[in-house]
Amino acid sequence: MYRVAVATSDGISVNEHFGKAKFFRIYEFDDSEYQYIGIRDAVAACQHRRTHNETDFDRVISLLSDCCALFVQKIGEGAAAYLISKNVRVFEVNAEIEPLLKKIIADKLL
Repeated sequence: MYRVAVATSDGISVNEHFGKAKFFRIYEFDDSEYQYIGIRDAVAACQHRRTHNETDFDRVISLLSDCCALFVQKIGEGAAAYLISKNVRVFEVNAEIEPLLKKIIADKLL
């Protein structure tokens, strides 16, 4: 079993920028299906600042520490590099959540 986090404001599509996401939906997978686990509230990592604060990134990393991947609509290069350096797999996706989750299972993407 494994979990993924999705940055979404509507629960339908991956539509949030990593730094602006106020919450993440969590899904748990096994070999053949997924289920919605819940929402985790977050403090947006980039709160109208031009500079990034790694402490804010670390809070999100800690919040999602049991997830093997993070799906966002957009993430800045600096934030992506920092997350990757902390072994967080982050993917930019412009898709509806349900078809994305089904594709992850069907194609064994994670």
